Amino acid sequence: MSSYREYKAQVLKDPQIKAEYDALQPEFDIIQALIDARKQLHLTQKELSGLTGITQADISRIESGTRNPSLNMIKKIARALNMQVKLEFVPMSETSYVKEKKGSSHN
Repeated sequence: MSSYREYKAQVLKDPQIKAEYDALQPEFDIIQALIDARKQLHLTQKELSGLTGITQADISRIESGTRNPSLNMIKKIARALNMQVKLEFVPMSETSYVKEKKGSSHN
């Protein structure tokens, strides 16, 4: 394969891998939003650390996906960036919803 994108496209053809990847999408979205907001303000991780009191190492871990931040930590970062957190619940595609309902015993 000549590029990561081609490799990713190939790997995601496997339904099990695609399902796992899709399940992590909310985490990827939070990470990307944080990185985009920080870069938009031309801040380094160290500078964001100074504004939040969160260690630079923890900010790096959040951005790399190896640390799962609490909602309070996300709100603290948003405040430091002069932003607010917006959380949405959006409908799943019909096929995803049907598959999850069949596999669930919760009501």
